[in-house]
Amino acid sequence: MKFAYCASVALAALLFAACSSAPRDPGDILDARRTAEAQLERGNKQVDRGEPEFALFFIDDAVRLAVLTDDPGLSARAGLSRANALLALGRLEEAEAAWSHALSEALLSGNRELVALARIHVAWGRFRMPGAPIDAQSVLDEVMRERGFLRDQFFVAFAASVEARAEGELGRFDRAEAAARRSLATHERTARLELAANDWFMIASFRSRSGNFAGARSALESSIELNRRVENSWGLAASWRAMGDVERRAGNLEAARAAYARSAGIFRALGHEQAAQEALSRID
Repeated sequence: MKFAYCASVALAALLFAACSSAPRDPGDILDARRTAEAQLERGNKQVDRGEPEFALFFIDDAVRLAVLTDDPGLSARAGLSRANALLALGRLEEAEAAWSHALSEALLSGNRELVALARIHVAWGRFRMPGAPIDAQSVLDEVMRERGFLRDQFFVAFAASVEARAEGELGRFDRAEAAARRSLATHERTARLELAANDWFMIASFRSRSGNFAGARSALESSIELNRRVENSWGLAASWRAMGDVERRAGNLEAARAAYARSAGIFRALGHEQAAQEALSRID
């Protein structure tokens, strides 16, 4: 059942789409804002690729440029990305402060869609905190309240992905996969292959947890294929590790060993020796 780092990888991918989308009413995009958008996209990609500390270099620059341009909408989206990176690093108090600031900036912007995005993101992020102050049903309720305000296709896909995660936490795996497939449809239609790969990873998790190991294997094969195409090494390592989990649960120990070894080799090539050793230890 266990997909290590599954939630953090998927959340990073969701925010890559949601927070990298340009504002719906950008007006004149001058050099500072254009640079901030580019830095924000780079930072979100680095979180998704397992480098949240490196990502902060780009995201913090986007935060700085948002302050310089006094753009609360940009500041809100940069703040959400910053909170995501900080959460991945385990810097929980800083993540909480970043969420609060991002929501305040979204409210200041007067953009109701951005407020909805921020509220959904903050609810999901706080659910993932150790000793979470809210439950999965509360996250799902927040998505249901706020998704009607979303128009941007990537914001809608983000909400669908959070809905999927919440349904999965509640053990409603058919509903979870249906929501994940709405996110997947957007990412496939727009050729956001890295995000589509993460959607397949998420679907694999739901199938594995429901005992559908053949379906989980198929979903991970799709994730691996897409991650290869975009050269997302962290995504490949995570998907092979998850493949090992699926094969181990299905009783295919030799296949599990091979998958864990492949995952470890990729992690090691990335310079993540601890993750490599952890993957290899799962078969013991």
